[in-house]
Amino acid sequence: MKRIAIIGAMPSELADIRAALPDSEIIKKAGYDYYVSHALNDTEIIHVCSGIAKVNAAICTQALIDTFKPDAIINAGIAGGMNNDVKVCDIVISNEVRHYDLDLHFLNDYPPYCGVFTPDEKLMALAAECCDKFDINYFFGRIVSGEAFITDSEVKKVIAENFKPHAVDMESSAVGHCAYRNNVPFVSVRCISDNADDEGAMSFDKFEKIAAKKVADVVLKMAECF
Repeated sequence: MKRIAIIGAMPSELADIRAALPDSEIIKKAGYDYYVSHALNDTEIIHVCSGIAKVNAAICTQALIDTFKPDAIINAGIAGGMNNDVKVCDIVISNEVRHYDLDLHFLNDYPPYCGVFTPDEKLMALAAECCDKFDINYFFGRIVSGEAFITDSEVKKVIAENFKPHAVDMESSAVGHCAYRNNVPFVSVRCISDNADDEGAMSFDKFEKIAAKKVADVVLKMAECF
């Protein structure tokens, strides 16, 4: 049996997934409720709400790997747009993830001797195929993560100039970091809910549920086709 894990940071990012998989068994580990479903073909799906920010995401991912030994991990959710070509409700499929608020010297020159984490190419391609099935506009791009919800145009400008990302969030780099250390294939699939600027909070409130639904459709189709 194949086993795929879906990690979202907030309940809203898991709501549509859990509605589609109503008969999941709940297994508690490290303070998290891991929902386990056998609903799609011969693939077991574990879906879990990690909580917001990188420490929560890392703890949740490591406990998931130790307990369930998944064949692949999808970090699914919403994000702030960081590229002018990427619009609200577009999807960004990570082609790399990294921390924007940490000097990579501390990762590149000390364990794990890697500061930029590369998603699995097959998962990236599968995410793109599933976006096509729903006629959702998508981009492959860098997703950067840090310990802040970006709603300041000047802060956005600094991050954009330094890292040239397509999207910014608070968890993808931690999930990728943890998956790298455990040699588990991963990808981050994020729908843009706002442009991470001065209007970010208002846009987030308006588009959060719409963006979360788009991601849910894509990652459930990925699990079905995995």
